[in-house]
Amino acid sequence: MAKTEHQKELLSAWRERTVVGGVCAIRCTANNRVLLSAVADPAGLRNRFQFSAATGSCTFLPLAADWNKYGAGSFTFTVLEELKKGADQTDAQFKADLEALAALWRERLAAEGAEFYTK
Repeated sequence: MAKTEHQKELLSAWRERTVVGGVCAIRCTANNRVLLSAVADPAGLRNRFQFSAATGSCTFLPLAADWNKYGAGSFTFTVLEELKKGADQTDAQFKADLEALAALWRERLAAEGAEFYTK
């Protein structure tokens, strides 16, 4: 099946888009525990969190026990830091950079007294 000119333009625009990943934290304010995530799509993770909060159902398995105990209102979502993917950077390199950034945030939050959920 041949692609139309419009489809080719859309595909080209998608490939040339700026990819911005980030380190995100979902925090339980009742016990100061944090689920830290390094993701290539922080907006997608935020949407998933908002869906969970709106429906009252936890889609984050590590949080389930506290979610049921304290309720969705006890959780906050924050993008701690964003990172743009370099033009010549592979997906694996980008993921490694995001993981390194998450490790720095884990140290910083631990120094502030945060406990962490395990994935």
